Amino acid sequence: MTTAPPITALSALLPPTVHCTEAFGPPPHGALLDPERRHIHGRSPRRQRQFTAARTLARQALTELGHPPTPLLPGPGGAPDWPSGIAGSITHCTGYTACAATRTTHLASLGIDAEPAEPLPHGVLDLTATADEQRHLTRLPRGQTPWDRLLFSAKEATYKACYPLTRQWAGLATITVHLRPDHTFTACHPHHPTPHHGRWTATEGILITTLTIPRSATTG
Repeated sequence: MTTAPPITALSALLPPTVHCTEAFGPPPHGALLDPERRHIHGRSPRRQRQFTAARTLARQALTELGHPPTPLLPGPGGAPDWPSGIAGSITHCTGYTACAATRTTHLASLGIDAEPAEPLPHGVLDLTATADEQRHLTRLPRGQTPWDRLLFSAKEATYKACYPLTRQWAGLATITVHLRPDHTFTACHPHHPTPHHGRWTATEGILITTLTIPRSATTG
């Protein structure tokens, strides 16, 4: 009898075919493979800790998928170059590191993002959101959710999900997102214009956003 993986804050937002690993608090320690060690050599201690933690969790997720250890080096867009047949995404911010991975037989792509549950620094919203999006934020319920930061995170998750399919850079202001208080959102990417649906949560001072793209969205 196989044991179902534990439900985590991240996995609760994603289909059961996605394997998730996450850590709250300091970045987890782990060992890098030689190509990864060479890639990160000479970077700041903080960047090395983030890189190592993300690869440690990513390898755990790949192991759960039955995939042998493999170097995960940044590709042209900066995201990990995942093994053939795997769709994955990693994220880290102060106090949180996570990875989600699945087989491309289940999903075409996915993106995850995490941000501190705090308002964006002054001026960032104007650079990353349209006037319509900013007006929509003012109509959302007031409370503990920093909607501006959540919008930013949802755009990041959308970019991460779409880039492996489009291989085209897109500024966050060109990705349109409609947030809803029911912990869902809809997003459109300029190079992958089919509306995509995402989910979000706030826990332990962290905002987490996820977006999945089904295989049907990439086939005629």
